Amino acid sequence: MCGIVGTRDAFFSKTKRFCSASCSRSYSSNSKKASVLARLQGKPPTKKAKVLQKASWSAKIGAFLSTGGTGNVADGTSTGLDGMVLGFDWGKYITEGDYPAAPVSCFRHVPLFDQWDEIAEGMKVESLSKDAVLPCQVYWISSVVRLAGYRALLQYEGFEDDPTHNYWCNLGAVDLHPIGWCAINSKILVPPHTIHAKYDNWKEFLMKRLVGSRTIPAEFHVKMVENLKCSFREGMRLEAVDKLHISRMRIAVVDTVIGARLRLMYEDGDGSDFLWCHTNSPLIHPIGWSRRVGHKIKIKEEKRKESSHRPALRKLYCDYGDAVTELFKPVRIVYPKGIWFEEGMKLEAIDPLNLGNICVATVCKVLLEGYVMIAMDSNSFADDSGWFCYHATSNSIFPAGFCEKNKVELTPPIGYTVGEFSWKNYLKKTNSKAAPALLFNTDSPNHGFTPGMKLEAVDLMEPRLICVATVVRVVQRLLRIHFDGWDDDYDQWTDCESPDIYPVGWCELTGYQLQPPVAEEQPEEIQKPKGIKKKKKPFGKRQMSAKKSYSIEYKKGIVEDSWGKNLTAFCKAKMMDIRLVRKWRADYGNTSQQVDNGNAKKSKCGSGRQPLFSELEDLICEWVIDRRAKALVVKRAQIQEFAFAMAPQFGTAPEEFKASQHWLDNFLQRSELSFKNLLNTV
Repeated sequence: MCGIVGTRDAFFSKTKRFCSASCSRSYSSNSKKASVLARLQGKPPTKKAKVLQKASWSAKIGAFLSTGGTGNVADGTSTGLDGMVLGFDWGKYITEGDYPAAPVSCFRHVPLFDQWDEIAEGMKVESLSKDAVLPCQVYWISSVVRLAGYRALLQYEGFEDDPTHNYWCNLGAVDLHPIGWCAINSKILVPPHTIHAKYDNWKEFLMKRLVGSRTIPAEFHVKMVENLKCSFREGMRLEAVDKLHISRMRIAVVDTVIGARLRLMYEDGDGSDFLWCHTNSPLIHPIGWSRRVGHKIKIKEEKRKESSHRPALRKLYCDYGDAVTELFKPVRIVYPKGIWFEEGMKLEAIDPLNLGNICVATVCKVLLEGYVMIAMDSNSFADDSGWFCYHATSNSIFPAGFCEKNKVELTPPIGYTVGEFSWKNYLKKTNSKAAPALLFNTDSPNHGFTPGMKLEAVDLMEPRLICVATVVRVVQRLLRIHFDGWDDDYDQWTDCESPDIYPVGWCELTGYQLQPPVAEEQPEEIQKPKGIKKKKKPFGKRQMSAKKSYSIEYKKGIVEDSWGKNLTAFCKAKMMDIRLVRKWRADYGNTSQQVDNGNAKKSKCGSGRQPLFSELEDLICEWVIDRRAKALVVKRAQIQEFAFAMAPQFGTAPEEFKASQHWLDNFLQRSELSFKNLLNTV
């Protein structure tokens, strides 16, 4: 009834007319609405009441793109053009910084990548006029001045000498059409009101401008909509990597589909346990894959029938069954005969727990169909919880010596520093051998990426987030992605054909929220301390706590306590940033060596660096105690106001001392002032 094509056995009801139970219910509901409408109009009800026409998928997408619809899914991930709503504009960002953007043809998994060579600067389109005084919608001819991914900088014909009227838009928007569309659809071409009197004969002007020009293909938007369709459906079951235990798989159910990105809900979870990934991701496989290749999978404690009674999964189980093998991206067929991977072989691999590091690694187990389980030698786990599954053709594993050959920093094993590590000595010491170089995928396509290009990239440590990013380095087919506004510690290595990178404008096109760069905080000029305003948190990634100073011994202790434990749960219990702990793990060898040599920083845990304004803090402490002795209540804001007012008397400029909340917390700790017994602060 809705136009979905498939085999008869895959459809519902006795008549096999519905693709899902929800489709059947929708048909029934619409039939009742039509029947009620007929009665209200005085018409006799019939058994064959006319079903209200459902909007087609392409019509919904068109309406969505034209209205800039927004929405939210259950885990807080917003959809729609929220990046624009919240103030981020790709066009303004690229124009002000004069940044290049990666062309759509670089991304093999996005719509129209293979036809983007037909889109070029200088081509003409018919676009909705924003400079018109008529009550109806009118159009005008625009030229593509600049391309940035899916976005284009357009210029109205007649404004060649005035770039102030240029505007950015997404080429996938429904308000852009090929030349001739207005004539076919009886739409009006009206020159912008600002330059309406510039030419007497606009028809002649357009004829001269359009002779020999190019335009977008006639079926551009139709093909765009077709390419945006996803074969996965809500309710399909599959196997996905357990994000809390990366060496095993779990059964998951497709909960949401947005632009070929899937939000998966673990079948044995509590309803709030989700994983985001692309349909081409190597993290997902069809049901039965783990058993077939010999991979570890978490056994469900309850049967599917029992699980379907849980509210979180009830609606999903009534639609589709298991996702078929044809929906998943096929891997290259390998023949593990003769020379092949063996347990104990050494290689280099991208750390799945810290994607900015390429580490010395070990083959721990050889599975079937070309898959191997690999562990990073820079991490020490008491069991197999740190193993990760790679295919032999994966672009995330490399032969020994890859980093040295390409001048990439290699994270050494535990007990080694970067300067002292040598593959030759390490293989001899561990009595192991390196995996033969011929086993690795060394193809290096002409991908087109260059350093400095802007794109949209998934933060694979929080895969629900897609952020503004930059390609900062290219090593053969390997890209180093930097998230704009964030430290280099958050950079990650990814393949040029990874499904987790997208061209500029992809989020806007599909309705997925884009995380804008974190802006640098500008110092505020404060003339008089009338009150300390709370700084707004930058929108986007989850905020980290303020920086603290940790001693070498403390870092070593945290790392050793985390061995053999679930790192996510461990960091949550310790209230620490998981990335910080991962960084300490990677540097454990150097840290341990410093402690052994007696170079550890001897400081009280949590004390941090010494105060920079000791005399000022002594005065503030005396002032607080004096007010408390007079039975006066001292508020935190009053302490900040007093400190800010007294700072100039000690030669401290306002730019150096802001009496921030972070300083106040440290001051109270250093002065050993108790809120309850001493300050009565509020």
